[in-house]
Amino acid sequence: MCRLIKIGIFITTLICTGFVAGQNHADTSIWKEFVIKLKENEFPRDKIRAHHESLTDAMAGFLKLMREKANWDEWNAKPEVHKVDNKIHYVIPLTFDGEQATYCFTFLIEGTNWYFQHLEAITIRLDKLGPLPTSVFPDLSKDYKNWMREEIRISQQVRLHNLLVKEKGKCFALDWLKDGKGYFLAAKTWVPFFTAHKAFVLYMCWEQSNLKGHDVELLQLDEKIAEVKVHPIYYDLYKNAAHLKQQISFEDYRKIYEIIWQDRATKAGWKLDLIYKEEFILFTFKKHN
Repeated sequence: MCRLIKIGIFITTLICTGFVAGQNHADTSIWKEFVIKLKENEFPRDKIRAHHESLTDAMAGFLKLMREKANWDEWNAKPEVHKVDNKIHYVIPLTFDGEQATYCFTFLIEGTNWYFQHLEAITIRLDKLGPLPTSVFPDLSKDYKNWMREEIRISQQVRLHNLLVKEKGKCFALDWLKDGKGYFLAAKTWVPFFTAHKAFVLYMCWEQSNLKGHDVELLQLDEKIAEVKVHPIYYDLYKNAAHLKQQISFEDYRKIYEIIWQDRATKAGWKLDLIYKEEFILFTFKKHN
């Protein structure tokens, strides 16, 4: 599966940079106070100052979920500490539902008061950058990079959809996002070894797996029917990326996905049925008479 962690916190990427972020391993007082407050009760909302007000509910919800699933021995461990301007970042590995990931908790400091601002499961360790000049930059795993590419792409797609809905209406916006002709052309020219409609299915499997990083399984392929199982990052993103819920309803989000795939299948001469299962979507293609 391409889900990085079941609890799923993916909103923006925090970059801890060695040129500006100094470490002070002794400064863990805020972290200790935070853990005590979180452990004792639901974290108080007046102690949350999210990057954007619209993210406050999401941050509160993530903390509630973490509290319910916490292994407090892990939280009592000593985190990495990075102080940047009026913020302090604590980096610590935590386990939820048997899956461990490294989280970065960000706190805003105002005078003698502190406020929880953000938590992130994607942290690019540019604080470990080597001496300059350099052409080598700390990397992330394939799964993390696949997730980040899709989050960027889908966020842009949603923003464009919303702008077109506002300016031209919903039907125009959905029509604009259709790319079936170009997708089918890519399949025919990049996979020239099969009939055009079979090349489409094979190209879909390759593109979704190798370019998008989805879990894909080709179950059946002949001249009249094809079946493909896909676990797309698309729906995991809506579940885990708080900003998307602020921008688009799930109904409209799903409609974008389905209308794009229906258009692609139609242009390739297939009739498409999408069957949603718990862990995957079953794409069933049937040849038009």
